[in-house]
Amino acid sequence: MVMNNGEPGAPEGTPVAGEEDYNASSIEVLKGLQGVRRRPGMYVGDVHDGTALHHLIWEAIDNGIDEFFADVCTRVEVTLHADGGVTVRDNGRGIPTGVHATEGVSTVEVVLTKLHSSGKFDNTTYKVSAGTNGIGIKAVNALSERLRVEVSQDGKLWRQDYVRGEPLAPLAVAGATDRHGTSLSFKPDSTVFTMTEFSYDIIENRLRELAYLNAGLVLALSDERRGDEVVEFVQPGGIPEYVRYLNSAKAALHVEPIFLRGEVAHERGGVVQIDVALQWTDSLYESLLAFTNNTMNKDGGTHVQGFRTAITRCLNTYGASQNLVKELKGSTFQGEDVREGLTAVISVKHPSPMYNSQNKVKLISSEVVGMVASVVNDKLADFLDKNPQVAKKVIERCVLAAQAREAARKARELINRKGFLDAASLPGKLADCQERNPAACELYIVEGDSAGGSAKQGRDRKYQAILPLRGKILNVERVRFEKMLGNAEIGTLITALGVTIKNEVRGDDDSVSSGPRLDLEKLRYHKICIMTDADVDGSHIRTLLLTFFYRQMPELVEKGYLYIAQPPLYGVRRGKKVEYVKDDEALARYVIRSGTEGLVLRGPAGELRDDALRDAAFELHKGAAVLERMRLRAEPPVVEAVARTAAFTQETLKDEAAIAAAMEKVAAYTQTYDPEVAPLRYTVEDDHEHGCKRVLVRIRNGTAGRTTVISHAFLAGSELHELERVEQYVRERVGPGPWTIVDGDREHPAAHGGALYGFIDARGRKGTAIQRYKGLGEMSAEQLWETTMDPARRVMLRVRVEDAALTDQVMTLLMGDEVEPRRNFIEKNALNARNLDI
Repeated sequence: MVMNNGEPGAPEGTPVAGEEDYNASSIEVLKGLQGVRRRPGMYVGDVHDGTALHHLIWEAIDNGIDEFFADVCTRVEVTLHADGGVTVRDNGRGIPTGVHATEGVSTVEVVLTKLHSSGKFDNTTYKVSAGTNGIGIKAVNALSERLRVEVSQDGKLWRQDYVRGEPLAPLAVAGATDRHGTSLSFKPDSTVFTMTEFSYDIIENRLRELAYLNAGLVLALSDERRGDEVVEFVQPGGIPEYVRYLNSAKAALHVEPIFLRGEVAHERGGVVQIDVALQWTDSLYESLLAFTNNTMNKDGGTHVQGFRTAITRCLNTYGASQNLVKELKGSTFQGEDVREGLTAVISVKHPSPMYNSQNKVKLISSEVVGMVASVVNDKLADFLDKNPQVAKKVIERCVLAAQAREAARKARELINRKGFLDAASLPGKLADCQERNPAACELYIVEGDSAGGSAKQGRDRKYQAILPLRGKILNVERVRFEKMLGNAEIGTLITALGVTIKNEVRGDDDSVSSGPRLDLEKLRYHKICIMTDADVDGSHIRTLLLTFFYRQMPELVEKGYLYIAQPPLYGVRRGKKVEYVKDDEALARYVIRSGTEGLVLRGPAGELRDDALRDAAFELHKGAAVLERMRLRAEPPVVEAVARTAAFTQETLKDEAAIAAAMEKVAAYTQTYDPEVAPLRYTVEDDHEHGCKRVLVRIRNGTAGRTTVISHAFLAGSELHELERVEQYVRERVGPGPWTIVDGDREHPAAHGGALYGFIDARGRKGTAIQRYKGLGEMSAEQLWETTMDPARRVMLRVRVEDAALTDQVMTLLMGDEVEPRRNFIEKNALNARNLDI
C-alpha cells in the first residue's frame, strides 16, 4: 500500500513526513512586491532565456503607447545604456504626482509599488490600454536592481529612486523642465535574471512591429553600446504596410494587401475596433500574427478563431456563387486550403480584454469570436465583390491548395499502406537506446557515417540513440507535403522519431500555429539533438533540419524537445593538458588569460593587472575583430589611425586644410603601427550627396594594397564608433599611450592598443597547439563524449521561437524560391563572414 508520503508499507494514519511542523507559523504572508520577486516567472515569464528580461521593456513601452491611445502622446524613446540599463521615455501626460487620497504617498509611488493600482480598470481615463491588472510596471520595479522614475509635468521635473522595488526617498522636485511625460530608467536585477544583456535586434523588431500597429506613433531606439545613433520607426500606413514588410521575401498573389476594418459595440460599454490586413503569396505556409491592444497573443485566441471561421466560410460562399470551384467536384474548401500562403495580421482594440495569464499570450474574451467573424465576413465579401480579378486569383490559389491536399492524402495513405513510416519497423541505420521511457531518451541526429561511428562508440547506449543521415535532406520550404514524404532521409527521420503525422492540419482552432498535427503520444525521444559539423556544410544541414522541424513538426519546438548540440570548435593543448573551447570568443578568452598571466600594463594614469588587464585585453580583442571584418575593404593601420587619433570629424571633411592636418596625424600613426608600410598617399574627392569631401588613402603598393575611403558614412559607421569606444576604455584606465608592458624584469613598449593586444595574443599562444575541429569525425569517441554528449559537461541550445514574424521571414528569405532577396542578403552580409571552411 502506498501512502501520501510515497513510502510503501506505512500503516494507515501515519503522519506525512514533516506534518508535525505544519502549523499557523508555516503560513507566510508576502508584503508589497515580495511575491513578484519570489515568483517572477508568474508575472514576466522565463528569467533564464531572455523572455522575462525583455518583457520589462515591453511593460514600460506599453504605458507610453496607452498614452498614445488616449491621443496625448506622439513619441516613445528607448535608450540602451552601456552599463546594462535601459531608459524608456514618452511625451504623454506623465504619471500624476499628487498625494494619493487613500495611500498617503505620491501617486507615482502608488503606481510603482502597490499591486493592482491602475488608472485602467475602468474605461474613463483610458478607453483602450495594454495593461489590465495593475501589475506590469510594479513587476519592472520589483525586478530591477535600481530604478529611477522622472515625471515632467506643469513645468516641474519630479524624480524618485528605487532599489529592488523599495523607494530610497519620497518623490521630490529635481528641477524645472519644458517637457511633459514619464521616463523610467532601470537595470534588471542580476540576482533574478540569468541573462541580463538586452538584445538590440529583439527590441528593434518589437519597435518596428509597434510602429506598424500604431500608425503615426514615433518610436525611437538608441544603443550607447554601439554609438549615439538614433533609429526611428514610424509607419503611417499601419498594418497593411506590416503585411507588405512580412512578405518582402515572397511573391505576392496580389499587389496591395487587403485591409478590413470594423467597429462593434461592446455590451459592457465602449467599442471593439477590429483591423485585419491579409495578402496571399506563393508560400506553402500560413503566417498569422494576432494582437490585442498592441500585445502579441502568440498562442492566438478568440480573435484568431473568429477570423479563421469567417475567411473559410466567405471564400467558400464566393467561390460557389461565382462558379469558380468546378474542379473540386462538389467538395468545399477546408481551412488549410484558404490559408495556404496567407499572411495576415489581426489587431483588436478592446476596452476590457481577458487573457489566460498575466503575459497575455492568449485572448479568451468569448464575445470576440462573433465580432471578428462578423467584420471579416462582411468586409471581405464586399472586397471580393468589388475586386473580381483579385478574388479570382485567390479562389484559384485555394483550388490548387485543395487539390494538393487531396494528393497529399493519397500519398500518405500509400506510404502508410506500404509501411514506409511504420514506427514498428525502425530504420536500420538507427542505433537505438535501451531505455523505453521517452522522457529519459535522447536522439542525436548526425551527418554521415564517420560522425555517426564516433557518436555510436562514445554514447551512453542506455538512453542515447544515434541517427546518421546521408547528405543533405530535402528543403521542405520549397516542396509540397506529398513530395516531402517521398524523400528517403525524411522518411527515416520520421520513422525514427515514432510520430505519426495526422491528416488534419493544425490551426483550425484558435491557435496561431500552423502545420501538420503530430501524434506526440508516440514520440520516442523527448530530447532531439541536431549535432552537425562546424563547417559550411554542417551549418547548411542544420538549417535544413531546423526548416523541417519548424515547418512540419512545430509542436516539437513548442514543447521544447528540439536542441542543437554544441561541439567544441577548438582543442587547445599546452603540455599534456588539453582544454576544449566552444567558439572563437572562448578561444580569445583562453589566450588572453594565458597571455596576461603575471603582466602589468603601466601608463601615465595608473596600472592594470589581473582581471582588470584581462578585461581591457578582451575589449581590445573586440576592436581587433572589427578590424578583421573591415580588412577586405580598408587597411587596418588607417582605420586604427582614424579611430585612435580622433583626427577626423564630419566637420573636417568640409575643409581641405583641415583634411591635410588630419592626414598628417594619420600618416604619423601608420608608421608607428607598421614601419614597413609605404609612405601614405591620399587624394580628395567631392561627396555631393553629403555636401563634403571624401579621402581615398593607400599605404601599400600593387594589388596587395587596398584603398581606404574616409567619408561621411565611414565616420558615422558603427565599426568606427566601436574602435573609438575600445580606445577610450583603455585610456580611461591607464591614460593615453604610449604604455609600458611589464613582464617580470623585462619591459616592452606599446604605442597603442593594437600593439598591446598583439603582444598579449602572441604571449598567450606561445607553447600552445590549437586544433580546429572541422568535423565531428575528427574527434575520437572519448573526445565526443566528454565534450558534447556527457550531460554533466555538455552545452546544448534549446530551439525556441522568440519572434514568429521574424522567424517566418528569415526562413522564407534563406530557404524559399525567391532568389533576389536572398542575393541582397548575401551581398549585404558577405564582408562580415569569417572563419569559413569551404
